[in-house]
Formats: sequence, C-alpha cells, structure tokens
Amino acid sequence: MMQTKNNQQWMLFMLLTAAFITFSSCNNDDDSSDLDGNWVKVSTFNEEARSSSAAFTIGNVGYMGTGYDGDDYYNDFWSYNMDTNSWQQLADYPGIERSSATAFTIGEEGYIGTGYNGDSNEELEDFYKYNPVSNTWEAIADFGGSARYGAVGFGSDTYGYVGTGYDGSDKKDFWKYNPDTDTWEEIFGFGGDKRREGTTFTIGNEVYLVAGVSNGIYEEDFWKFNLDTETWTALVDVDDDDDDYVQRSNAVAFTIDGKGYVACGDYSGSQSSVYEYDPNTQEWEEKTGFELYARRDAVTFNNGSRAFVGLGRNGTLYLDDFMEFYPNQEQDDDDN
Repeated sequence: MMQTKNNQQWMLFMLLTAAFITFSSCNNDDDSSDLDGNWVKVSTFNEEARSSSAAFTIGNVGYMGTGYDGDDYYNDFWSYNMDTNSWQQLADYPGIERSSATAFTIGEEGYIGTGYNGDSNEELEDFYKYNPVSNTWEAIADFGGSARYGAVGFGSDTYGYVGTGYDGSDKKDFWKYNPDTDTWEEIFGFGGDKRREGTTFTIGNEVYLVAGVSNGIYEEDFWKFNLDTETWTALVDVDDDDDDYVQRSNAVAFTIDGKGYVACGDYSGSQSSVYEYDPNTQEWEEKTGFELYARRDAVTFNNGSRAFVGLGRNGTLYLDDFMEFYPNQEQDDDDN
C-alpha cells in the first residue's frame, strides 16, 4: 500500500511539473513574440461580407467596390471616411460585376478596371474613372494589355500604371495610362518574374512591388519603380532566413510615415502577419499581426499616415470587419 501511495504521489508530482514547464514555455514564447504595432477595430462594412474587392484612397476617404462573396459578384461602390469612421454608399460601378479588379488614383480621381466574372467565366479589360465631387463614373479606354485579373495598379499625379496579373497565364508586362489623351502605352524595363496577386506600396516618388504567385510558387523578388524616370531597380530578394514570410500572394500593402507594410495574404493558407520595410536601412521587420481573423484578398485604405485593412476571406468564411494599424504603439487587446 505504501509503495502504491508513493507511486501515485510521484506521478502527481511529475504531471504538475510537466504542466508547469508547458505553461512556462508558452509564456516564454509569448514574451519572445512581443512585437511593435497595434490594431484597433473600426466601423464594420455596411453590406455583404466579401473578398477580392478593388479600393483606392483620395485624401482621408477610402473608396471600395466590386468583389465576390462565394456566391455573387458585385458592382456596388462605397466610401469610408477616416475622420468620422463612417460608411456611405455611392453610385454603382458601371461595369459588369467582378472580382480581383485593379485600382489606382491620378490626382483627385480614382480608376477601376480589369478583373474577373465567374458567371461568364471571363477576364475583363474595361476601365472606368470615378469623380468623387460629382459621384459619377465615366468609361475610359479599355486596358492596353490583355484582359486579366489579379494585376497590380498604382498612380501618380499624372499617370496610372497597371501590370502583371493573369490572362490564362501569368504576366509581367506593364502599361501606362495617360488621362489627357485617354490612351495606354506599354512601358518596358521590368526584369522581375511573372506573377499574379502581387502588391505594391508607394514611398515618395517610388513604388515598391513585392509578393505574388506564379505556377504555385510564391515569388521572392522585390522591385522599386521610380515614377519620375519610369525605371525599375531590383532590390534584395525576400528569401533569406529572416524574411521568409514576406513571401505571399493576395496580400495588401500600404505606407505609414515613410515606411512600407505588407499584411495578411496567402502562404499555404490565410495569413495575419505584418512586415515593415524601411527604405533607409533596406530591411524588413516583423510587426504585430492583424488581430482579427487571418485573411487573404482584403483591401486597404491608406493616405500615407493612416492605414485601414478589412474585408477578405479565410477559407470559405467571408469577412466584413475593418481595423486601423498603429505601427509604433504597444499591442492592446482591449481596443478590439
């Protein structure tokens, strides 16, 4: 009896010790994973949850439309006011309902085009310009390259640019739109890999292109485009040991106070991780991950000093929530 009792006490001691070690290990992992950055929940999108919408920002207002919810494609169009934390429905996008369209701004006007409609199983090439003052759309010249979806788009005060994407095969061509002549012109010099579902962020007069996927391979190359000279420069790939997880597709990217950020996306599953790029040091740093569901095919509103991320999907779960990112704050669960 005494031997049995001692054995029971020994087993209890070992179980408690193992539990303590496990608990301590989890706490140490949590401590070691503390990162800078805080996400704060803001107003939920008013209508149906969706992914693969197109978005652009003018001033302190984000504009978003189109998308897909697993059943239906959309062409409704909305604005989000950063100052009032409120949504407003605007004039519908005039083109066919679509997902994975491309958006950019030129000056104070926004542009959305290309994309995919699964009901008709077609890639699209039409483009439209939005005037926020009159809340009206105007058709412009169809995209100069092949009809496609999953392309990247960015703009300046003078021109708009669209490139990469998928038209039945992955692409790497780039095209410039001139609003004065309503024409597209192919521009050359991009030495990177073909891809779809890449992403860009803009710092000053330079646009940074990263991520994307081609033939099931997540792209590692990282490029910079100068808007003044229209030249491309190859940067250090994001494939070294510290930066593995910058690789992804279907992510969002944005700029806050002169630094670029890549968030969420897909890397063999939906991601919540966030990486910050400092153009001065040319280094990446991991930040606090998106604090709600991990997701791909989200959208971002970004005016250079504030950034919001929302919508998207996690597997078959389509999302309608939004959060604002504060890269230099300490993470706080209580504001979600």
